[in-house]
Amino acid sequence: MVTAKKTTKAPAKVAPVKRSRPKAAPASQVNVTLAAPVAPAAAPSAPKKDDSTLGKIIGLIEWVDNPFKLFTVILLSFLAFAGYFAWDSRQVILQAITAQDKMPQLAKQEQLIMPARSLMKDVDGIVLLIHKANLATNSRTTVLALNADGTREKTIEGTVTSLFNASADRNAAMVAMLNNEVLCEEFNPSSKVGEWGIKQGVKFMCRGSIPPDPGKFAGYIAIGFKDKPEDIPALKTRINLAASDMSED
Repeated sequence: MVTAKKTTKAPAKVAPVKRSRPKAAPASQVNVTLAAPVAPAAAPSAPKKDDSTLGKIIGLIEWVDNPFKLFTVILLSFLAFAGYFAWDSRQVILQAITAQDKMPQLAKQEQLIMPARSLMKDVDGIVLLIHKANLATNSRTTVLALNADGTREKTIEGTVTSLFNASADRNAAMVAMLNNEVLCEEFNPSSKVGEWGIKQGVKFMCRGSIPPDPGKFAGYIAIGFKDKPEDIPALKTRINLAASDMSED
């Protein structure tokens, strides 16, 4: 008996499967993003100081934040102005003060009324005031006050105020009269007496020394008008004529 030899079939060859692996990116292609270092926040700089005149004014306004500071500013401004004015006109004022003992005196009140009323009538004034001056005490006393009709305003008579004060107009008029000038200008009140004049309609005022002589100053005339007179030189001459009759030699 012949036994057939069983042959074993060799297994088929299977091609190896190639698995793809992700390729690493070359070192030159690696992108590394680094955050830029954050700079520390700069400290707020102090505001630049404005040294201009406008800047100083604004700074002063910002500083005044209560009534006490406002009062302080007003007081210092007044003292500064008064000091500057006194220094600027020191020679005229000093000469007048030192010579006051030799100066004439105002005539008595009853002797002032007639020339004062005559002056008002001639120049069409609406108020007239006569002040007695005391340069040593920087004071004036209103000795006569006339209304437009020539009647006396006795509520004003006897009022005492300063000769020089914070009013530039008043101070300029005082220096002009000490220099033997009659000053005529738009009127701005700076006292209770001036406010009375405004109520009477005064818009223009002329002031002249009594007597109208150089180096002499016993007091002065102040005459008010509704409007500026046309002939100012003639008005000044008439005021000086009246002032000559209002002092005692």
